Amino acid sequence: MLDPGYTGHNPAQKEKGMFSLLWTAIIGLVVGALAKLIMPGKDPGGIFITMLLGIAGSFLGTFLGRLVGHYGPGESAGFIMSLLGACVLLGIYNFFKRRQAV
Repeated sequence: MLDPGYTGHNPAQKEKGMFSLLWTAIIGLVVGALAKLIMPGKDPGGIFITMLLGIAGSFLGTFLGRLVGHYGPGESAGFIMSLLGACVLLGIYNFFKRRQAV
């Protein structure tokens, strides 16, 4: 039964969501920077591209982890799997970049 005073707005939940986005961006930046350090070659972009690389690597790591049964529904990739996903994305980028140059 719904509370008659319920307005549908929960400031605590909204604040938690904002911190989650901030945490995702920070971890994405760290993972993306480490992936750029690990992978050889000239890589694109500045800080925002690096952050997006880390976040996309986390999504890829989660997908691959679920594919092999390492993660269940509702679980996301950890730091190592996110780094692995970001390295895979950089490897794919470098592969296509080299093919275009030839």
